[in-house]
Amino acid sequence: MSDFYQNGIITNFHNLTRRSVEALENDLKGFSRQRPMGLILPSLYSELEGPALSHIVDELCQVPYLSEIVIGLDRADREQFLKAREFFARLPQHHRILWNDGPRLRALHQELAAEGLAPLEPGKGCNVWYCSGYVRASGKAEAVALHDCDIVTYDRGLLARLIYPVANPRFHYEFCKGYYSRIAAGKLNGRVSRLMVTPLIRAFKMIYGPLPYLDYLDSYRYPLSGEFSMRADVLDGIRIPSDWGLEIGVLSEVHRNFSTKRLCQVDIADAYDHKHQPISEADPSGGLNRMSMDIAKAMYRKLATLGVEMSVESFRTVKATYYRTALDLIEAYDHDAAMNGLKLDRHSEEAAVELFADNIMQAGAAFFESPRDKPFIPSWNRVQAAIPDLQDRLFEAVERDNAGDV
Repeated sequence: MSDFYQNGIITNFHNLTRRSVEALENDLKGFSRQRPMGLILPSLYSELEGPALSHIVDELCQVPYLSEIVIGLDRADREQFLKAREFFARLPQHHRILWNDGPRLRALHQELAAEGLAPLEPGKGCNVWYCSGYVRASGKAEAVALHDCDIVTYDRGLLARLIYPVANPRFHYEFCKGYYSRIAAGKLNGRVSRLMVTPLIRAFKMIYGPLPYLDYLDSYRYPLSGEFSMRADVLDGIRIPSDWGLEIGVLSEVHRNFSTKRLCQVDIADAYDHKHQPISEADPSGGLNRMSMDIAKAMYRKLATLGVEMSVESFRTVKATYYRTALDLIEAYDHDAAMNGLKLDRHSEEAAVELFADNIMQAGAAFFESPRDKPFIPSWNRVQAAIPDLQDRLFEAVERDNAGDV
């Protein structure tokens, strides 16, 4: 049984009494006869050598309802791609690996670049975009889930709960976001979401006035989670950032394209832990430093498309309002942690807020300095209009790579 209710803007599914994984999977096996399902796994080669992915694959081997698993493999040479094929070979489902650094996919990337249609930088967004194009070309899935490959607490029930709302033929949802408690090893995690995104949204509300988009974004319990699912045709029309703004960008795009009545979120795990990014105070190109900058820029761009007028002066006000709001939230998080016997380092929390506040200002400056910036990867609808056979050739390239012709 699941308790669901309208959480302000979107429907929220919260599991009060969890059904067994077997019961969920039995439902999904039935749904798959009407709505075939697929899974996208964006991965770095290094994750094949980490503690999480082998266990994730073991769990996926027991999933009975997937028609296809598509693995996007980044930062792999030929020998590493061949090892990846062996690594994933135990999957009983139809599966394919996109060797993003291989000569065939690089050739297609150069062709797209010549038309101004290629992702401008490598990363998770680029990886997911190419996987999405392959999924649409293969035609094996009508509902698609995506989750990260570094989840050390993974079990296959996470996937079942994530894809259920878009796989059930009786439901009308086009997109579903996963959420979960960010508690692990006795600590309160999820710093960028808690300390940057939530107070920044609330600062925007105070400065730029109430906006349906900001209310919508604030209704997600964990907007930066890397787990979501959707009807496959949603992939055709969304434009996503190629940087760390991917999650916010996807939420923004589905809000633009669909009624909020067709969007939902679901509680997918009692416990969730994954690889934690360092703050990287001294390195603006990495860790949470880079992530917070990209997220702030993604949110500024979205506000601009909604007609919000911004200025250097307003960015100073945003920074000050954000900073005060974030400090107030730290107080609440500290009390919450104490009540639940969790650890929370207030010094490091406030240091993170100071870094995020500076990045909010820098992101605003970058937004003004690059008015012709094209941060979004074009939608697959646009690519199909410009190069009608590109998806078919992407499909063929992936098939040849996976058949051994490398």
